[in-house]
Amino acid sequence: MTALRSDLQKGQTLIDYFYYWEKQRPNAVYLRQPVGSRYQDFTWGEVGRQARIVATYLNSLDLPPKSNIGLLARNCAHWIITDLAIMLSGHVSVPLYPTLNAQQLRNVLTHSGCSLLFVGKVDNWTASQSGIPAHTHCVILTGQLPDLNGSRWETILEQYSPMTHCPLPHPSDLFTIIYTSGTTGNPKGVMMDYKAMASAIDATRPMMRHDIRNPRFFSYLPLSHVAERSLVEATSMIAGGTVYFSESADRFRTNLASARPTHFLAVPHIWSKIQQQILAELPQQKLNWLLRTPLLSALVKQNIKRALGLDQAKLILTGAAPMPLSLIQWFRRLGIFIQEAYGLTETLGATTLMPPDELKDGTVGQLHKGVQARIDALSGEIQIKCDWTLRGYYREPALTQTVLDADGWLHTGDTGDLDAEGFLKVTGRLKDIYKTTKGKYIVPAPIEHGFAENHFVEQICVAGQQLPQPIALIVLSDQGRQADKTAVTQSLAETIDALNRNLDTYERVKKVVIVKDHWTTDNNLVTPTLKIRRTSIESRYQPQLQPWYEDAGTVIWEG
Repeated sequence: MTALRSDLQKGQTLIDYFYYWEKQRPNAVYLRQPVGSRYQDFTWGEVGRQARIVATYLNSLDLPPKSNIGLLARNCAHWIITDLAIMLSGHVSVPLYPTLNAQQLRNVLTHSGCSLLFVGKVDNWTASQSGIPAHTHCVILTGQLPDLNGSRWETILEQYSPMTHCPLPHPSDLFTIIYTSGTTGNPKGVMMDYKAMASAIDATRPMMRHDIRNPRFFSYLPLSHVAERSLVEATSMIAGGTVYFSESADRFRTNLASARPTHFLAVPHIWSKIQQQILAELPQQKLNWLLRTPLLSALVKQNIKRALGLDQAKLILTGAAPMPLSLIQWFRRLGIFIQEAYGLTETLGATTLMPPDELKDGTVGQLHKGVQARIDALSGEIQIKCDWTLRGYYREPALTQTVLDADGWLHTGDTGDLDAEGFLKVTGRLKDIYKTTKGKYIVPAPIEHGFAENHFVEQICVAGQQLPQPIALIVLSDQGRQADKTAVTQSLAETIDALNRNLDTYERVKKVVIVKDHWTTDNNLVTPTLKIRRTSIESRYQPQLQPWYEDAGTVIWEG
């Protein structure tokens, strides 16, 4: 029989929590997989049964102990069941982004040494499939994947029996290797052990609202990213909640409205898209009038939250990238209080969180209990120490030493300030700071945030290392693409003028260039969590930067 630790208050891993809820609520629904207009439900008991069968299958392969096993799929019930099976069998999970192209996939699979790969639906199978090395054995989770041979999930469930003895992991055992999304350079494999995971759970428990009755989670951001895995997979197992999945981008709004989550996370780009959707139905001028009318304000707020599916949300988060303060405040006017979190893959995403009852705008919240932070006096770099920092980068000892010093301080690469109450302000990335031809240093992030209130802007990258002053490359929002070209040009010119008044002379934006193409994961200009790949963007447009800079106009349309 499965072991069960009696004390579930401290020092427990995800397996402990899963065992607990499996025993307490075997017939309660844990995972809800949308299939068109209906759901395929998996109870806690059924999830445990399938995970144990797959664990038996893994043990039958006679893999070396603690082997690295890859998991490549969009978010789905099978993703979490597979992750549990890997844990139960004593192996190490290596989650992979479903947006990886063939070369990226091959690089990570080769570096991690995965000889077994679970494969489900991905964003572009044609672009990914040739990245799987010929010697890699595959398990096909669901559906048909052309030109892929391997074992099938359904066949495994038919041919094997549930594992009857599932030993609990040792705290020092490796739990997972999480490859970073790689905004610069190759992805790095962050090694996390079970002790780190348990420590992070204990430290963040007060802020993650485990006390909510019948918690519900909505899973759509990649589970291979530490933020989604921490909030959805980890918190659902800890709190005994129900996870709803998104079937596709087209059904995102329908699935979210159906789930009505109590816990919800969106990266800044998603919040910007949600804002655009609201404004498409309620233009800003009309929305302002409704919110100023006492009899209508409460009703409008409630209707908007209900339409979004957020009317029952108790913990609403943003993270993974900086969120403009103006966007947070815009949603706050609608009664949607977004708590910003800050963390890195190297800290399981758990460093700070904005307290719900002590907002301090301009910061990313307060340090979690057990987190120490300091600011380097020379570089302004944020450095962190806690019990759940990474063990190291997989097969990269030299690289590990560059970020984790001998005293255990993690060098984050972010710059910022820390106040006496433990509130942290992030001002930028050391790698993003560049010097203009005038010899002046530019920090792009604060300048980019200056465009946040212009609803014609969806994506922005401030560039210009070889220029006297920065220029802003912009991708228009849907609203911007539909608007009159003259109106867009005038609006952006006004934004530049207002922004430049508050910048030093050398920081002022010289030009805005409206580029034709969206920046997507397909063209490798954003990460799977929709952060811009600054180096890739600058490289793509580098030949045109000087001509644009010399153009007579202030707002330039590519082509």
